[in-house]
Amino acid sequence: MPISRQEKEELLQELKGKMEASQLIILAEYKGLNVEAMTKLRRKLRGVGSEIKVAKNTITKLAAQEAGLEELNTYLEGPVAMTFGFDDPVAPAKAMSDFAKEYKLLNIKAGILEGRIIDPQAIKALADLPSREVLLAQVLGGMQTPMYGFAGALQGLLRNLVYVLDAVREKKAEEAAAS
Repeated sequence: MPISRQEKEELLQELKGKMEASQLIILAEYKGLNVEAMTKLRRKLRGVGSEIKVAKNTITKLAAQEAGLEELNTYLEGPVAMTFGFDDPVAPAKAMSDFAKEYKLLNIKAGILEGRIIDPQAIKALADLPSREVLLAQVLGGMQTPMYGFAGALQGLLRNLVYVLDAVREKKAEEAAAS
């Protein structure tokens, strides 16, 4: 059933808004995927704070042009779904890569990471990265280690100072007792 001009305009504005708000956009050919598989993919992406959208390529091309992402147009041939990653770019890349391994009919064509086109290999590399939370924990752990070492060194110095002072006190007590 054809959609009205107003609905097309609303869809165009929705796509443009999602393109502008996304840190990562993944274009994937979904030819041959059944409704059950697409529903599973939608749920998986929703679980990581992402969204997948399917629209006619002509509307998608217009939205890309209005969003300043004309480079997308070369990848918009055949049935193409767009995945929008709004927060963490690693999570949707991981979800799409895992799904593409499970369902061979899903073919990742390209992506846009912070305004730059990336190829499927870059999306796979992004998917192999640890999540943002894990990376932050690793950085914080790396920053804490020297602090723990420094605190341990200070504690050792203070302990040694106490031993020296105690030895001096004992020596003076012995000298006082000997005289």
